[in-house]
Amino acid sequence: MPLSSVAHSVAARASARALFLAAAVALGAVPAAAPALAAPPRELAVKADGLIENDAARLTAIYKDLHQHPELAFEEKRTAGVVARELKALGYDVREGVGGTGVVAILRNGPGPVVMYRADMDANAVKEETGLPYASKVRVKRGDGVEVPVAHMCGHDAHVTWMLGMAKAMAELKAEWSGTLVLVAQPAEETIAGAKAMVADGLYGKDGAPKPDYLVGLHAAPVPLGVVANAPGPRMAGTDQIDVTFRGVGGHGSMPQLARDPVVMAAQAVLGYQTVVSRMIDPQDTAVITVGSVQAGADNNVIPDSASLKLNLRWYRPEVREQLLKGVRAVNEGVTATYGPPGADAPALVMKGGSTPLVNDPKLAARLAESLRATLGDKAVLTDFPRATGSEDFHLLLGDHRDVPVNYAFVGVADPGVFTRAAREGRKLPYANHSPNFVVDLKAIPFGARVATLTVLELLARPAGQR
Repeated sequence: MPLSSVAHSVAARASARALFLAAAVALGAVPAAAPALAAPPRELAVKADGLIENDAARLTAIYKDLHQHPELAFEEKRTAGVVARELKALGYDVREGVGGTGVVAILRNGPGPVVMYRADMDANAVKEETGLPYASKVRVKRGDGVEVPVAHMCGHDAHVTWMLGMAKAMAELKAEWSGTLVLVAQPAEETIAGAKAMVADGLYGKDGAPKPDYLVGLHAAPVPLGVVANAPGPRMAGTDQIDVTFRGVGGHGSMPQLARDPVVMAAQAVLGYQTVVSRMIDPQDTAVITVGSVQAGADNNVIPDSASLKLNLRWYRPEVREQLLKGVRAVNEGVTATYGPPGADAPALVMKGGSTPLVNDPKLAARLAESLRATLGDKAVLTDFPRATGSEDFHLLLGDHRDVPVNYAFVGVADPGVFTRAAREGRKLPYANHSPNFVVDLKAIPFGARVATLTVLELLARPAGQR
C-alpha cells in the first residue's frame, strides 16, 4: 500500500501529531518492542545510558507527580516550580517567570556551541479515563467561570521529565562536553501562545539566553516504545486559533419569527466552512478547518442573542492560509446577510494566536538521525514519513533568530503489547494525543530522557581526543 494511502486511512482515527508515525507503523517500519538500554557502540553513549538508568526511579516519581498535578496554559506555576527547583539543585543558572510561567536554565561549560532544548509544560482540558493509579482528578475554573477537567493527555509531563533527566546527565557528564546548554520549560503550547510570550518577555534580553546555534526538542507519540521519528523538512503545519461570535436578536423559542437566531447562523457557518476546504483549496494542498467549540444559550425555550465558535485552521503554504481566512470571512458574511438582523455587520474574527509551519533543518535532522541510529539501531529511527497536520510553536522560541537550525523529533511512548493488540483489532493506534485514554508507558520515561541526552551530546560532545 502506498504511504499516502496509509496516511489517509489513519486520519479518521489518529491524532494529527501521530498520523505520520501511524503510516510508518502500518508499513512495518518500526520494531515490535523497544530496544533495551543496552550498551550502545559509543563509549559516551554507554556512560549516558548508565546515568539515565540509575536515575529512572527518580524520574518516574517526578513524572507521576507532574501527571497528577496538571495545569492549563499560563497556569503552570507548580510545574515551573518543580523544574526550577530541580535545575537549581544541579547548578544551572535559572530564571523564572519568563512569559508568565516559563523557566530558562543555562549551564555554561566552556567554549563551544549553544544548544537550546525546549520542553512544553501545559496540559489539556480533558477528563482522564486511563484508570491509572496516578491518573489526574484535577478540575479548575477557567477565566469565564466554566469548570473543566485537566489532564496531561498529550505527554507534556513526559517532555518535562525527559528534560530534567537529560539535565542531570549533562551536569554529571561535564567533562565530556563543551559549550552552553540552554533549557527552556515553555508554557502554553496548546494555545500556541507560550513561545511568543517568552520571546516578548525577554528570553534573549540583557540577562536572558544567548542566541542558540541549534534548537532541539522531542514530543511523545502513541507508537511503540523505542521508536524515534526524526525527518528533515516541513514536519508540522501552520495554525491559527480564531474566535467568531454571531450576534442575533434573542426571543422566545416558540416564536422564532420575532427573533434572529444566532444558533442557526453558527450552525450554517460550521457547515459552510467545510466547503471552503473542499471547494476553494487545491486538493493537493494541506488545509483543515475545525470548529472545536460551539457556545450559545442556556435554556431549551430561549433563543439567545449570540453564539460563538472557536475555529482552528491548519495549513502549510501562506497562500492557502489566506484562502482559508478569506473563505471563513465570506461564509460569515453570507450567513449574517441571510439570517442576521437587518443591516447587521458580519462577525469580527478574533485572532488568538498561531504558528508558522515547523521545518526541520535537513543537515541537522540527518546528523541527529545518524547519531541516534548508531545507538538505538537502524529500524528504531524513522526518517521517511508523511508530514503532520498537527502544529507547534516550538520554533517560534527563536524569535528573530531565523537562521538557527531546528530539529523536532517524536518518541514512541506506547507499550508494545498494547500497540500490537490494537493493530490486531484493526486500529492503527491504541489511542491518540488529546484522547482521554492517552498513556505514556512508564518505561518511556527513562527512554525519552536517554534520547534527549543523546541528542544534545551529539551537538556538544568534545572530540574523543579532548575528553
